Amino acid sequence: MQEEPLILICDHRGSGLSSRLTRLASTGHHLRHSSHLRETLQILREEAPSLIVLDPFAPSGRAELDELDRLRGEAPLLFVSDPDRPLPAPILQADLSDAAWDVIRRDATIDEYELRIARLQESAARNDELEELRYVASHDDRTDLLRPEAFQERLREHFSATQRHGLDLVFAILDLDDFGQINKVFDHTVGDLVIERVGEAIRRALRAEDVAGRLGGDEFAVLLPYTKKLDGARVVNRIRTEVAGLTDEFAARGIHTRISCSIGFETFSGADIESVEELRRHTEVALQRAKHAGGNCGVYFRSQA
Repeated sequence: MQEEPLILICDHRGSGLSSRLTRLASTGHHLRHSSHLRETLQILREEAPSLIVLDPFAPSGRAELDELDRLRGEAPLLFVSDPDRPLPAPILQADLSDAAWDVIRRDATIDEYELRIARLQESAARNDELEELRYVASHDDRTDLLRPEAFQERLREHFSATQRHGLDLVFAILDLDDFGQINKVFDHTVGDLVIERVGEAIRRALRAEDVAGRLGGDEFAVLLPYTKKLDGARVVNRIRTEVAGLTDEFAARGIHTRISCSIGFETFSGADIESVEELRRHTEVALQRAKHAGGNCGVYFRSQA
């Protein structure tokens, strides 16, 4: 059974807002009430409300807004202002993150409160739907890695940042060894499962700031920002090891096939490569060298250049 959405009513001023809004419980909402900031922050650490109504202790509520904004996540906020001293929207906006918000006068009718709350919830729902659509459009449905176009965009962004700031960058492309044979011996269900598990293996080997994408078929790419050659080589080897480890995992399922990958990688210091296209060409050459070496290895472009 789906839980009722939680509305957190922060009556820091003690104006009786909590008792005025009890009618919201009859509209399919679960209500929690807080009478001071410390209690509000504790609730936010424990639960994720679908919406927050704040009647601040101080007229501007700036300090309270700052504290709430750190913990409220994507929850919309309805800010209650004095009838004779409404808070200017630009000041409120400066204190809030990108999540939806609105301002209402304290003396507004309960019907107006319900209307504003409903609008904020509808706006938040639309934003969630848009974010989901953007995610689906940019991520591969089999591996949850970036699709080729989205990965290329991130590559260009990081390449440009490296040029401007002289940062270090590692770019790697990996290709599964003899993947066509897997599809010949087994059905495509096994091949799809291998691709899915390789995607998971790549994600396990990376840091939060690293970027991974599926370029197509059994070819993947990895972008390691702020990373020098030796650290990049360690990550490449970690990916290779994680992928090779899938051989035993599939054997335990009764699927006996060798799973491994060849990886080519290149570095960029901000001034030693002219373009993204050149960086990619170097990486693809290194990948071919790894293939010719028998696979299940990583090759650095400049090691044999």
